[in-house]
Amino acid sequence: MPRYALLLAPSTNRVYADAAGRLARAELEIFAGSGVLDAAPTRVGTDRIAGVEYLTFDVPDPGLGERDLAYLANLSAAYALFERVGEERVADELLRPVFLRPLARYDSDLITIPKYPGKTNEQFTRLLLNATLLASASGPAMLDRRLVVLDPLCGRGTTLNQALMYGYDGIGVEHDGKDVDSYAAFLRAWLKRKRLKHSTDMTSLRRDRKLVARRFEAVLAPSREAHQAGDTQKVTLLHTDTLRAREALRPRCADLVVTDAPYGVAHGSRSGQGLSRSPLDLLTAAVPVWRELLRPGGALGLSWNTHVTPRRAAEAVLTGAGLRVVDGPGYLGLSHRVDQAIERDVLVAVAPTETG
Repeated sequence: MPRYALLLAPSTNRVYADAAGRLARAELEIFAGSGVLDAAPTRVGTDRIAGVEYLTFDVPDPGLGERDLAYLANLSAAYALFERVGEERVADELLRPVFLRPLARYDSDLITIPKYPGKTNEQFTRLLLNATLLASASGPAMLDRRLVVLDPLCGRGTTLNQALMYGYDGIGVEHDGKDVDSYAAFLRAWLKRKRLKHSTDMTSLRRDRKLVARRFEAVLAPSREAHQAGDTQKVTLLHTDTLRAREALRPRCADLVVTDAPYGVAHGSRSGQGLSRSPLDLLTAAVPVWRELLRPGGALGLSWNTHVTPRRAAEAVLTGAGLRVVDGPGYLGLSHRVDQAIERDVLVAVAPTETG
């Protein structure tokens, strides 16, 4: 039975790095349980080899195929994969490198360059996107289809940039105009510096002569040839309250809704009634709006601070909006500490698939 060892990527966040092995194990279990892999991993665990921590697992003969490797290359903490050669627990066991080719349509500095207080960890952003995607009806199309990812509390766009990296389209909603302007300025400058063919525009969106939102839109491609062939992506960022998102977006416009909710500690969460320190108030008001933007079979992935909102209360909001909370392998193992006041957890829920 082939055996593998995945070297975990270093994290600039020390607290997150301490949980990286456990989170990687849960994420691999999510991949395995989603049904996208032909060779499902077994005996998933963590092990120290020559003093270095690895995520280890076995798969049935003949081992990981090309398609399986294409999926597993996108594990959020994946740095390098090795096949373990030799007898188990023997000192002269060897590690044979296995080539990984992750979804990476652009250079990684699209995500790593922006630095600002409150930015969600890049590894965690990818983990949240993966967990949401693999629960949805679009999971088998992760490698092949241009999906649409909506972040209705997008801040300065970490989720949007990860969607672009995967080759998807992104839609963001953000009430803070400074964050919207910062994202627009960064993306314009990055595209020019990379000399990528693109177009950008900032316009006002009105309904019945009333301003609904400011809209920043960028159309881009990884190469001139792709742009000429029409192989372009689009990212749209709306400056408006998330509770008014339906005024600016058509229903069922997104395959995935993915967001890191305000933690209610360093900053509050905004609802139509003003600023609230309770993320639960925001979720209660906003999830029904987000639900309307989700396509049948789509999934909503949410991270939040369990110190201020119990998991059961957050689950009740999602089920009350007609979504089915996912509790399969791996999904209950994603809770981790961010700092002394924040214990972050993940909830993923799926919209019903319409039948004839």
